[in-house]
Amino acid sequence: MEMTDLKSAIEDYTDAAENGILGLKDRMDALETKFARPNGGGADAHASDALEHKHAFLDGFIARGDDSELKQIEAKGLSTASGGDGGFAVPHVIDTEIEKQLRDLSPLRSICKVKTIETSNYTRLLNVGGTGSDWVGEAGARSETATPSLQEITITPGEIYANAAATQRALDDMQFDAEAWLTEEVAEAFAAKEGDAFINGDGVNKPTGFLHTSVVGSIGKVTTTASGAFDGPDNLVDLVHALKARYRQGAKFVMNSATLAEVRKMKDGDGNFIWRPGLIEGQADMLLGYPVVEAEDMPDVATGAFAVAFGNFERGYTIVERTGTRVLRDPYSDKPNVLFYATKRVGGAVVNAEAIKLLEFAA
Repeated sequence: MEMTDLKSAIEDYTDAAENGILGLKDRMDALETKFARPNGGGADAHASDALEHKHAFLDGFIARGDDSELKQIEAKGLSTASGGDGGFAVPHVIDTEIEKQLRDLSPLRSICKVKTIETSNYTRLLNVGGTGSDWVGEAGARSETATPSLQEITITPGEIYANAAATQRALDDMQFDAEAWLTEEVAEAFAAKEGDAFINGDGVNKPTGFLHTSVVGSIGKVTTTASGAFDGPDNLVDLVHALKARYRQGAKFVMNSATLAEVRKMKDGDGNFIWRPGLIEGQADMLLGYPVVEAEDMPDVATGAFAVAFGNFERGYTIVERTGTRVLRDPYSDKPNVLFYATKRVGGAVVNAEAIKLLEFAA
């Protein structure tokens, strides 16, 4: 392209731009005149806003390329600080991963026998022994000996339920899976509830705990001589040997973390700690050669408390459940709420009192 053609094209573009600006100015003048008329274009505030925009656009942006005045005017109209002025249109950032506060869940399911049943209750027979025997010569008479006895233990599951509600709109609009979150929360609430019952439950529509008053009388115990306190490591040694040797294989200590904190400070006569941490990941901590299980539903060390249990819980305590957790999604009964009705039938009881021993802190 020759220089004369380029110059002609630039002049044509400049003329067109000037004509466009003049046309825009005429339109702005007409709008200004319209707003200035009585009731012609709205309230005085509207006329003032239009005039302010005109000057900011023509004198600022067009004449000098400065858009700062336009930005200030726009900031007056929309604000993220005020919901009605545009703040509602600015989305909040919510992480879809929810940090949760962990509950103290009972570990007893991992150390007790768990049976799933298909009937309304569970019956187990306990052989309490009693078989008689005697020495006899080659030709001696054989008299009848005593017959062993059986004891029947029946466990009837109780029922835990939860009936959480959420509106359908909340379920639709939440940025995470609200149904999965509610289901998980219900499952943890059930686990916490049954964990307490396995230790302290009274057996009324719930498991009978091994520390309930109706049970502790049949479980052997060791009593400290100090009032509401440990005498020292000897208490734990006595507790271990109160359990029959045949039950010690697979036996475990059960206590809460506050009691364990006291036990971890104990030393033997040579100044060595009697507690041994697990040296390998996943390996249980050891106390006098036996694993330690922390169950926060166990009582603290106090006068008259059974704060430490030791035994073969696989042999001594049985947990039964009729089915797993059932969740019914009900969008009809309580509109506009959606109900999540969850139930679980679970029971538990001591089936062999000889397999568990308790440490009682003296009055």
